[in-house]
Amino acid sequence: MSDTQQPADDYILALENVSRYFGNVIALKDVTLRLRRGEVHCLLGDNGAGKSTLIKTLAGVHPPSEGAYLVDGKPVHFASPKEALDLGIATVYQDLALVPLLSVARNFFMGREPQKKLLGLVNVMDIETAAKIAREKLAEMGINVRDANQPIGTMSGGERQCLAIARAIHFGARVLILDEPTAALGVKQSFNVLKLIHKARAKGISVIFITHNVHHAYPIGDSFTLLNRGKSMGTFTKETITKDQVLDMMAGGAEMQKMISELEGATI
Repeated sequence: MSDTQQPADDYILALENVSRYFGNVIALKDVTLRLRRGEVHCLLGDNGAGKSTLIKTLAGVHPPSEGAYLVDGKPVHFASPKEALDLGIATVYQDLALVPLLSVARNFFMGREPQKKLLGLVNVMDIETAAKIAREKLAEMGINVRDANQPIGTMSGGERQCLAIARAIHFGARVLILDEPTAALGVKQSFNVLKLIHKARAKGISVIFITHNVHHAYPIGDSFTLLNRGKSMGTFTKETITKDQVLDMMAGGAEMQKMISELEGATI
C-alpha cells in the first residue's frame, strides 16, 4: 500500500511532512512525497487539491512552512527556482514559457544560445548551430522539425509541450516536474507526450507527473500520490493499487469535499 521505508539517499528528491501556509490559509498539510531515481511518480488530485502549491514548493518558488525538503538525501533550502534548477530540478509549467513569434531554435535555447564571433569582434547567436542542435534533440524525442527557424507558433500544442520537456532534458534536468502536460491536448497529442515521458524515464530521469487525469497517469506511472484539500491521501505503487481504485479514491475525495462545503454553507 503506502510507500515502503527506504534510506533517504535512495530518493533523488523527497518532501517529508511538508506544510505550507499563506497567512491563515493552509495550502498543504503534512505532505510526504518521495521520488525514486528513474521513476515516474504521478501526483493526482482535482482542482483545489493543493497540486499547484506543491509544484511551486518543489520548484523552489515557495519554501515549506514546516517539514523538510531533501535532494540526494540532504536537506535543501531554495531561495529561488534557479537554485532548484542548478541541482537539476526542472519544472515545465502549463504555460510552457515559450514565445510564439520566436523560432523553434530560439525557444529551445531561450537565453542560453550558442555564440559565435561576428567579424571576430562581437558575440552573436550562432543560428545554424542552434537550429542543428534543436532539430537533433527534438528528433531524439520523436519530433521531426523540418525547419528549426520556423515560428514555434506553427507547432501543435503537443509538439510545443514536447519541446519544453526536451529543452529541460538537454540542459541537464535530473528531475522533471510536469504540470498537467496533457491538459487541453487531443488523444494523439497526449499519447505523444506520454511517450516522451517514457523516453525520459528510459534515460534515467525522474519524473513527477502532475495531473487530474487517471487515464493518462496510470499507464505511465510507477507510483501515485493522491492529494485532497492540501493533504495526502496516500502514496501507492502500481503493484498495490488498480486504476479503478485510484478513480474511486479521487471520486471519494471530491465527494467528501462537496459534502463538507454543503455542510459549511447550511443554516441550522
